[in-house]
Amino acid sequence: MVYETGNRTVDDAVRRVLAGEELDRRDGLALIAQPVEDLAPAADYVRSELGDDTVDACSIVNAKAGNCAEDCGFCAQSVHFDTGIDNYGFLGPEKVLEAAKRAERDGAQRFGIVVAEKGVSKERRPEEWEEVLEAIRLVRDETDVEVDASLGILTEEEAEILAAEGLNHYNHNIETSPRFFPEIVDSHGFEDRVETLEVAKEAGMDLCAGVILGMGETPTDRVDAAVALQEIGVSSLPVNVLNPVAGTPMAEKLGDSADITTDEIIEAVAVYRLLHPEARVRLTGGREVNLDVDEQHLPFEAGADGVLTGDYLTTEGQSPGDDIEVIERAGMEPNTDVNEFDPEAVKARGGEDSDSDGGGSDDAAADLDTAAGTATSEATDD
Repeated sequence: MVYETGNRTVDDAVRRVLAGEELDRRDGLALIAQPVEDLAPAADYVRSELGDDTVDACSIVNAKAGNCAEDCGFCAQSVHFDTGIDNYGFLGPEKVLEAAKRAERDGAQRFGIVVAEKGVSKERRPEEWEEVLEAIRLVRDETDVEVDASLGILTEEEAEILAAEGLNHYNHNIETSPRFFPEIVDSHGFEDRVETLEVAKEAGMDLCAGVILGMGETPTDRVDAAVALQEIGVSSLPVNVLNPVAGTPMAEKLGDSADITTDEIIEAVAVYRLLHPEARVRLTGGREVNLDVDEQHLPFEAGADGVLTGDYLTTEGQSPGDDIEVIERAGMEPNTDVNEFDPEAVKARGGEDSDSDGGGSDDAAADLDTAAGTATSEATDD
């Protein structure tokens, strides 16, 4: 079957992708300039031809919040910015397991342990390193979800240990293009992030790496980020949309809204699908505040087939039941290959979980009142 919209650029891209050809930067720049009404259904067609019409859900736990020495201009957890978030040390393996079990019940296929710092260091913080490993073991052994992690910069030795423990995906977002990266981070470089991804991949882990849209980057930057991710080789590509956090440089620069339109979000998702036809293109932080309720299904009709469900690092997300309804509105269904949950039961629970299954600690941040153990702040980061 030949895909035809009448738009030669789009139709040719679909034909080449389905023939197994990898699109390049020139293709990406040509595609992102096309009308969204041509681009979105073409990307959705590619997804449906190469995928299975399911949406893969992941969930995260903010296992250590705040006091990060890095100065990423979008991040509420940097020690350089006064954002008013709750700061706490590593939650501990049992708390992480509680969050993983809740994520499993809510339909997550994979579960990410996130630590806010430059890197969980085996040498500098050996006790914390061992707690992270124990948390990975508990989630691996006592749930059916795939265990992932975002632990910052890795050494080769650390990456090999994590892979041996069964860590599935290593998350380390590149955030934006190599050109624009210095505009948002001073304390480390774009290549530092790439190096850690390469170390994780060499150790045998799959890669989850993506972007934040709406920070002032150009459409060309969005394409160049996708090309950089092609060169790295990722199987999960999270697409965050900035929600500026009060107190961060991004909020000072942009105010309280991202520098991006709904159509531009959809166009970027579609281009990422066409340049990464086999990856899970995953909608993550900021989607609820940058897309109206009646628009949230649109990226799933433009090639997206993954979602981060539940809460984020420093704010609450919408309920997993709401996410399932969005997925179904797009004509897709939740993936149940790893976690055979009941989507109707998740929808029926709604927001009831906010008052249940707390960990019983005196520390409110560690009580896991939300699925992610969220450190509260005034707005959403990635």
